[in-house]
Amino acid sequence: FPPQLFDLSQLVSALYFDTYSTLTKVQRMEWNNRAVSTIHAIFIATLSLYFVFWSDLFTDHEHAGLMTFRSSQLSTFALGVSVGYFVADLGMIFWLYPSLGGVEYVNYIFGSIGDFVDLPRGLEFRIVHHSLAAIAVAYALFTGEGQLYTFMVLISEVTTPEINMRWYLDTAGLKKSTAYLINGVVIFFAWMVSYMIYIHYGIFQKNMTHYWHPSKMKKI
Repeated sequence: FPPQLFDLSQLVSALYFDTYSTLTKVQRMEWNNRAVSTIHAIFIATLSLYFVFWSDLFTDHEHAGLMTFRSSQLSTFALGVSVGYFVADLGMIFWLYPSLGGVEYVNYIFGSIGDFVDLPRGLEFRIVHHSLAAIAVAYALFTGEGQLYTFMVLISEVTTPEINMRWYLDTAGLKKSTAYLINGVVIFFAWMVSYMIYIHYGIFQKNMTHYWHPSKMKKI
């Protein structure tokens, strides 16, 4: 994943955001890290939506063979970028351990469940999340198997820019602003829509039509 994106984020943020100059070194690193996270999320979510809904790669009338074994240069490239991001972000997390990534990462996903169960700290959860994501996406990348289902899951990356925006607003002291409230509502609906898409389209349409295709994948 190109390290120049971190440098670009630092340059743009210093020029256009007054809050950036008031941050600590660790906060600036997280600021830049979240900027790269947002770029990756927009990139992979856009391509995931394209492959799931608009591309002919995973349609019956354009290609023969099992759905689970189909891939293209573009789909492989997209997954390669995603693996590169997850690995690079894991490296950044370990490099700045335990400063990068807060408990809000868990709160966005689990909400009030944290009031009833003992959840892991946000940083540890982020490490586990990124590790599992990197392994799963890398499997689809290197084997060429299950790429459609991988893109279905990666559609949920549409929520990442809003989660990062919430951190930016909080860091800028705008936690009580209207923008912060609206952003929270957008996060909720983005999660709901992305998972409704996965459940409805992924399970009921693709899996019911091609329910036996995943069984042909390699057992690991």
